[in-house]
Amino acid sequence: MNLRDYLLTVADSQSIEELWEAHVEKMAEFGFDRLLYGFTRYRTSTSLGDPSDFIILTNHSRAYTDVFLDEGHYFHAPMVRWALANEGAKSWKLLADMEQSKTLSPAERRVLEFNRDMGVTAGYSISFKSISARAKGAIALTARAGMDQAATDAIWAVHGRDITLMNNIVHLKIMTLPYTAPNRTLTVRQREVLEWVGDGKTTQDIALLMGLTSATVEKHLRLARDALAVETTAQAVMKAAFANQMFIVDA
Repeated sequence: MNLRDYLLTVADSQSIEELWEAHVEKMAEFGFDRLLYGFTRYRTSTSLGDPSDFIILTNHSRAYTDVFLDEGHYFHAPMVRWALANEGAKSWKLLADMEQSKTLSPAERRVLEFNRDMGVTAGYSISFKSISARAKGAIALTARAGMDQAATDAIWAVHGRDITLMNNIVHLKIMTLPYTAPNRTLTVRQREVLEWVGDGKTTQDIALLMGLTSATVEKHLRLARDALAVETTAQAVMKAAFANQMFIVDA
């Protein structure tokens, strides 16, 4: 796919799945055949938030993600820690430098050894700029098997600026598309009542507008809160808005 067709596909994508498929294909042309994108809006000084609220996109194998993500290895990954403290692109040569200088913690070393066992040995990480202290997004680009870091760095020397630009564009596009985390799905009715709340309507107003009883509206709001794992309706509206699940076409 040439660059113009790729950018048109990115611009025209109506779903994250469509966007991600095109991006995976494009990055593979540069030798990066495994990608891992992550984004959170719930970062604090001690946590990245509930993992079930992350936006996670990857084409890594389940054997890799079941450990790296589900068992929490990402929290100790040196390149994840670099991404949290920095912006821009960084070669994974940093890992070899840390190993040589003996600055890896035991937890970081375990992650490094796991990655080596899984063939995740060379690549680049890109950390995206954010205007919110609580939001952070990054992507890890893993070089295909057989490519060492020196070969990866050589590719980056030629194409790195374009690759960084494309990943930033994809990140910004992801921020505009609806994303439903596992076990965070809203029904059409739940989404509709949240939209009316977002418009400033009371329960009685919503009941009249939707032709329902107030009790039924309250039920939909309660189920929406449960689905989004929040305590208040205001929190539900905010979380649904963050995930672009409100006021969308063909919900």
